Amino acid sequence: LAFRKNLAAAAYALTSAYDSAVSQWMAEQVTEPPPTKTVAFQVERPLKYGCNPHQLPAGLCSVNGGKLPFEVISGTPGYINLLDAVNAWQLVFELAKATGKPAAASFKHVSPAGAAIGVPLSESEVEVYEVKGKPLTPVATAYVRARNADPMCSFGDFVAVSHEVDVATASILKIEVSDGIIAPGFEPEALEILRAKKGGKFIVLQADNEFVFPEMEYRMVGGIGFMQKRNSKICDAECLKKIPTKLKELPEQAKLDMLLGMIAIKYTQSNSVGYSKDGMMIGVGAGQQSRVDCVKLAGRKLATWRLRFHPKVMGLQFKDGVKRQDRVNARVRYIEGDMEEAEYQQWVNNFDNAPEPLMAQEKSEFLDALSDITIASDAFFPFRDSIDHAQKLGVKYVTQPGGSNADEEVIKACDTYGMTMAFTDLRLFHH
Repeated sequence: LAFRKNLAAAAYALTSAYDSAVSQWMAEQVTEPPPTKTVAFQVERPLKYGCNPHQLPAGLCSVNGGKLPFEVISGTPGYINLLDAVNAWQLVFELAKATGKPAAASFKHVSPAGAAIGVPLSESEVEVYEVKGKPLTPVATAYVRARNADPMCSFGDFVAVSHEVDVATASILKIEVSDGIIAPGFEPEALEILRAKKGGKFIVLQADNEFVFPEMEYRMVGGIGFMQKRNSKICDAECLKKIPTKLKELPEQAKLDMLLGMIAIKYTQSNSVGYSKDGMMIGVGAGQQSRVDCVKLAGRKLATWRLRFHPKVMGLQFKDGVKRQDRVNARVRYIEGDMEEAEYQQWVNNFDNAPEPLMAQEKSEFLDALSDITIASDAFFPFRDSIDHAQKLGVKYVTQPGGSNADEEVIKACDTYGMTMAFTDLRLFHH
């Protein structure tokens, strides 16, 4: 009897999926689609668990008989890995299309810790990012920039790359602590390098460049269903033509940084604000209830990124054998400088000799040299306070949807500080 019940359940599931497909097709042919929506999930592979170990069962599903947007090449992806992968892939796919350059993203908990395009590194960046002597192709450079926006937050990230992964990129990724990567292809030697990472547990997903994302999105939360049209709006140069500030000139690099910022925050948990410069995000503030808090959070990350180039930070002499991520963390704590005695005693063990402290005035003077920074916001600035704070960090270009009652106040603030601002008329909330 149990066997017959199992067969009956399978049969009804199959016929209901067929009925769902017919229903969806017919709904697309009429002017008044029925209010009942049917979506069929096919479990393609079970997952170890959902967001947390106690959330079982869990699975990766195809939708309405369609294929998945990627193929699992190696490793065993988890629920959060896949959320990161699919969001990160959409980001880099759009970014590469918008800029014409290879793009990369470093994701943690469904938001980018960093994102970038393949713009060559300066000598100081090569040193600070610890890639001296390594081959740096455009794809590898995009990845290095994305990883080094906030390397502390990128610890254990999921990587997305818009182009085929070459040996140079795989060799750099090999030494980073990371969970996996999604890309449209891999050079054979690069794939072998990645397959060997983490004893074979590193996740490698091959994205389908030709996959067409469904127009409609459905989800269920707390016993209720939601549906919406996918946010397929393309962020391109057309979005940057409405400039209400007195200064209206946008150099090509500023346009690239604006597009980068818009596309990065499009796939960042809202509220979100991001700073960008020279083809990389250098501070992302995600998931805050207050927009000015996003500005300040991202600003702290920007300041930390910049201070990694301070001569005292670059000159830190670590003991032999200090691990790469430990060096990253030690530099950040040196910059922050707010260690209690117990933490300091542990921290100083990274060095043969205790470094001289980096004083507040030294940090302030170094940050004063910041310039040509772009800030992008996923929704309008409701007050001028965000602009007042951003100007302290060298912001010269602003992109935001506009539409606030305080628009004139914000425009005046930008004019006061000599900023150029573009109104995109495009809100980019992401939840």
